[in-house]
Amino acid sequence: MKAKTMIYFTNDTSERVGRKLKKLVQKAVAATLDYENFYNAVELSVSFTDDEGIRALNSEHRGIDKATDVLSFPLTDFEGGDEPPMDEPCVALGDIVISVERARAQAEEFGHSFEREIAFLCVHSMLHLLGYDHVNSDEEDAEMRGRQSKILENMGLGVK
Repeated sequence: MKAKTMIYFTNDTSERVGRKLKKLVQKAVAATLDYENFYNAVELSVSFTDDEGIRALNSEHRGIDKATDVLSFPLTDFEGGDEPPMDEPCVALGDIVISVERARAQAEEFGHSFEREIAFLCVHSMLHLLGYDHVNSDEEDAEMRGRQSKILENMGLGVK
């Protein structure tokens, strides 16, 4: 049974972010929640920005004064794979910030579509919001990469 997902979008870029890109993000969020068997209703925000905007956030929140592709700001302290609280009718997961500028450059660099890159960044960030990480150990990194690959395959966006 799928639960309601509420995504609040903001666009802090000079580019138009259309319905197609928002639908892709909704699909990536749903695919991640389905893969993780996370059936609570959820709320999250997804912001599109440019390299300058994400650099400022990265500097402010992580002390790293450089642009990155995506940032995750979890509101709930999950460990990867934790069951969601059953007594909460809706779980506020947190915020995802994607640099559209960086996503375009990385899509070109890796030789795949801009849409695939946006979906990857969204799935990656969703896993962070659900408590997974990749920086603490090689095992965590391998687990997160495996989950990302499976979710993207389920979306029809796997790497062949």
